[in-house]
Amino acid sequence: MQTAITIPDFLTVTIGFAVFLAGARINAKVAALRRFNIPDPVSGGLLAALAVLAVYLVTGKAVEFEMESRNYFLVLTCLTILAQNVIGVVGAVVFGFPAQTGVMFGSASLIGGHGTAIAWAPDVAEATGFAGASELGVAVATLGLVLAALAGGPVANFLISKHKLSSSHPDEVSTIGLPDTNGAPATQIDHHSLMRVMLHLNLAIIIGYFSSQALEAAGLMLPLFVPCLIAAILLANLRSVIFPSAPPVSRTASLALVSEFALGAFLAMSLMSLQLWTIASLGPAIAAVLVLQTLFTVGFVVYVLFPLLGRGYRAGVLAAGFADFSLGATPTAIANMTAVTKRYGPSPLAFVVLPLVSAFFVDIANAIVIQMIVNF
Repeated sequence: MQTAITIPDFLTVTIGFAVFLAGARINAKVAALRRFNIPDPVSGGLLAALAVLAVYLVTGKAVEFEMESRNYFLVLTCLTILAQNVIGVVGAVVFGFPAQTGVMFGSASLIGGHGTAIAWAPDVAEATGFAGASELGVAVATLGLVLAALAGGPVANFLISKHKLSSSHPDEVSTIGLPDTNGAPATQIDHHSLMRVMLHLNLAIIIGYFSSQALEAAGLMLPLFVPCLIAAILLANLRSVIFPSAPPVSRTASLALVSEFALGAFLAMSLMSLQLWTIASLGPAIAAVLVLQTLFTVGFVVYVLFPLLGRGYRAGVLAAGFADFSLGATPTAIANMTAVTKRYGPSPLAFVVLPLVSAFFVDIANAIVIQMIVNF
């Protein structure tokens, strides 16, 4: 049997960047590709696929690109969602709450964060008659953020120090936080860029609203933000195909500004409307369940995630991110991973894997699991 040519994870990402830029160069040179709106990644990707085929025909060896970090992260995230809800449901039942409120002690509030918890609270309240679902979810999500900020860094420090790990790219300059403009000049925040962002967000909300109505009529109940999220993703991808040379909207400074503003206003209004007296009796339940959730997360990261990801430096950085992400939110995960890499050295692929999973996949997987539990 011929031995395959295996391309490591980091080199796979690097080649992906090169393939994308090659596609952009090809499209700039070939008018027919531009005329038919062929995206840059498609042009570059097909060229790369032909190159891989040529290697196979000449050498008889297949070229395999490693993507274990991404695939393992997806699977482990699904397992974490399920485990958090099992712990949440058991804790809810033990403390005398309806079983469906377990999602508020679990993935709706922890992996999902404040937005997901508040979005699902009305469904939980309607299914159980528990009026304090929103307050419970926000309380668990808030305390989860605190625990995440405290857990992620020490976990990474323990793993990196114990196994004497170090970055394989110590001299690389970090570009984390710079907006991706797909090769175009960096987009400035001005009234035009903000207007483009607002237009696309409003279109996504309109499409998501009517999609939600259609799904509800078909018997599928999802929080409104899920169809809106899917609509936004479809709009972004269709826009890149139909208007490949149009100014960017996604991953721009303007979108980041609007996101920060919207999230800040959303959380401020949600927190100021809390009726704290309604959760006074929930203190022991929240404390007990969050202790179990934290112990599970730390054990899972140290004994499952870190070994499966190869016990290398990248696995240590992702350990910090996963601990934060599963207990708190993606921003705290990125912040903790950044703190770790500032001390121990860069890990570029870690900052590709975690946002790739948390940006979209988790919301969909989480929504499916939560709905199954709430409707059980």
